[in-house]
Amino acid sequence: MARGVARRAATDDTLGTGHFRVKFMRGLLMLGAAALLAGCVASPSLTGTMGAPSFVSLQQMCSAQTVDYGNDAQGVYAMLFDAYVANRRGRLSKDDYCAFQTSIAERYRSQGASADPQVRNQWVAFLTEQRARAISWRAAVDPTLRSG
Repeated sequence: MARGVARRAATDDTLGTGHFRVKFMRGLLMLGAAALLAGCVASPSLTGTMGAPSFVSLQQMCSAQTVDYGNDAQGVYAMLFDAYVANRRGRLSKDDYCAFQTSIAERYRSQGASADPQVRNQWVAFLTEQRARAISWRAAVDPTLRSG
């Protein structure tokens, strides 16, 4: 029994310094990955930030009347912001941007605000499709969204 403890102590002692370094480096790697992911996933505040207009400002580019998207506001804002970047960089005309924004507002009024789960699911599917569309417009003009 003493021999097993001595063998374990020797093994722990041998791996002690190296094992600590491996665990420490893994921890740093995980922390860095989490920070990177948080930076990629986060979207600007609805009130706007430096370089990003507020949600209300984006909506008022096309109409003085704004839409209250309720719990979907952050997702709609992220989508409109991507389309806005494409517009600012010449990929999307203002007319196309406004038509995009209008179609989202109309669909929200008919489906997004519904209490019926099936209708609500249609809104979510539409929102997902439009989000992909807006990201593709932005990726065409924003090198930070392209691979490589």
